[in-house]
Parts: sequence; structure tokens; C-alpha cells
Amino acid sequence: MKIARGLRRNMSPPEVLLWQRLRARPGGVKFRRQHPVGAYVADFYAPDVRLIVEVDGLAHDFRVERDAVRDAWLMGQGFGVVRVAAADVLKDVYAVVEGVVRLILASR
Repeated sequence: MKIARGLRRNMSPPEVLLWQRLRARPGGVKFRRQHPVGAYVADFYAPDVRLIVEVDGLAHDFRVERDAVRDAWLMGQGFGVVRVAAADVLKDVYAVVEGVVRLILASR
């Protein structure tokens, strides 16, 4: 998908920081970045556990309804969705990754 390719080239600083940690397969879980899912593009996607991780910056404060519709569609398709604040990623990326891995391990 051309849009996903463009998003991979233009990731936000919090997305880049999180990707640097997720690409190392924390907890043995493989992640993809800017992955197409239906009509949407997930910031990060763990295919083995069908989990989508979204990094929400300030723009998401104005897209609450749109994000809710998107999340409902994704969950209806069997995906789990985790939203993390960009500020949290910048403050402590290791805690964010640990929280995501803990969630995955608890769901297994």
C-alpha cells in the first residue's frame, strides 16, 4: 500500500523511538510498522497475536470519534487495539514497551 510506505518514511519522533524498541522483538513478539489493515494503517502490528499499537499525539485529541469508529471496526475484525500517548513514549519508551509486552503475555 502506497500510503503505508509513505508513512514508514515519515514517522513521528515518538513512533521512531518506539519502533527502535519494537523491532528488537521484545518478549519474542514480532512487530511490523505502518501496516495496512483493511482501509486503515496501523502504527504497529503484531501479527502473531493480532495486536495493533497506536501512538496518539495531540492531533488525536480532535479525532476522538474517528478513532473510536476505527477501533470498533478493528476490534470487530478480531484485532486488539492499544493506544499509547506520544508523550508517554517520549517520557519512558521502556515502560511503554514493557506494558505492551505484559499485555501480550497476559492474553496468551
